[in-house]
Amino acid sequence: MRVTMIGTGYVGLVSGACFADFGHDVICVDKDTAKIAALEQGIMPIYEPGLAGLVDANVKAGRLSFSTDVAGPVQWADVVFIAVGTPSRRGDGHADLSYVHTAAREVAAAMSGFTVVVNKSTVPVGTGDAVEAIIREVRPDGEFAVVSNPEFLREGAAIGDFKRPDRVVVGTDDERAREAMRELYRPLYLNETPILFTDRRTSELIKYAANAFLAVKIAFINEMADLCEQVDANVQEVARGIGLDNRIGSKFLNAGPGYGGSCFPKDTLALVRTASEAGSPVTIVEATIAANDARKHRMADKIIAACGGSVAGKSIGVLGLTFKPNTDDMRDAPSLVIVPALIAAGATVRAYDPEGVHEARKQDAFAGLDYASDAYAAAEGADALVILTEWDQFRALDLRRIAGLMAGNTLLDLRNIYKPSDATGHGFDYVSIGRGNS
Repeated sequence: MRVTMIGTGYVGLVSGACFADFGHDVICVDKDTAKIAALEQGIMPIYEPGLAGLVDANVKAGRLSFSTDVAGPVQWADVVFIAVGTPSRRGDGHADLSYVHTAAREVAAAMSGFTVVVNKSTVPVGTGDAVEAIIREVRPDGEFAVVSNPEFLREGAAIGDFKRPDRVVVGTDDERAREAMRELYRPLYLNETPILFTDRRTSELIKYAANAFLAVKIAFINEMADLCEQVDANVQEVARGIGLDNRIGSKFLNAGPGYGGSCFPKDTLALVRTASEAGSPVTIVEATIAANDARKHRMADKIIAACGGSVAGKSIGVLGLTFKPNTDDMRDAPSLVIVPALIAAGATVRAYDPEGVHEARKQDAFAGLDYASDAYAAAEGADALVILTEWDQFRALDLRRIAGLMAGNTLLDLRNIYKPSDATGHGFDYVSIGRGNS
């Protein structure tokens, strides 16, 4: 099939490359001329394991190309995906749909013959109706169907998630569109991937409901961690004990400094706004947002308390700035709250992240932050060392060397990647999340 992907951000680029790898012919379109020029040279705009190789292989095979033109690729395509950004709108938490609406108008003006227009962007319930109305307004005579096909890609594991998904959700009542989507995802039928066909509004809500539920699990286990610290219990064993229950499951039960990234913060806000306007508030999700926001500030307080109640004049080393490992994404990362709080409290902060430094340098919140060349440079001369992101390379640090480099002996492991006994055995005053020191 001929596929045009409008938007070469995280979702659009990964999806386009994977569809090409399935054997479809794909053109990825973006108005950013510098980004398209870089992609044509094999330079990726994001860090995602395996993506550069996948793009290169499919470009060389002639199945994947890039363009700044919209009209030609839309006229050529059987299926056009809209995969543009939907950031939180300032002031009210709504998803900003301006890019989606602009793309819909451009698709309408250019489409030729029956065209399946697919919303891949994360959008509130009813957006498909709005896109259909826009296209109908521009092209009253147009033959098209608007489909909802939400993405469920985890940053750092997106290619595997696309090729081996738990499910594919497709929202449409148009039979021609159903057949097109079946053909598009036909390679997944070989793996017996569940493909759920439903109506468009239900499909849109499935995406928000899924992300909100996962956010609730994270906020829940973080509050259990706080309780564990007060009653001398171990949150990791609590998580294992409840996660072995198939009704609950073990995923997203790792206590930490709070969730971030491109999805959970904005999607929970958008769901709250949608629910409020529908007269059916989602109070659990509202509480989750509040708990997660408070969590990040509480972690800064935890670091300060571990340093004797004050970090004024002290040097703090930080390992990890991105919201999770295997990505360079800084959006709503806990570090954006924690690091500025430490600097405001008088600390000198020196940080290292394997992939996120170039994005971190763009953040106004990190004004005054020093950057280290590696984990050991971040630890050198530090009164305290804080693990904020669980990159694999941080899991096997030479703790003896770290201890020798530091001026102090406080190690704050906000991802629980070390055994307390291992850290204390090297002389550290070790602080983790929701568990004792033995």
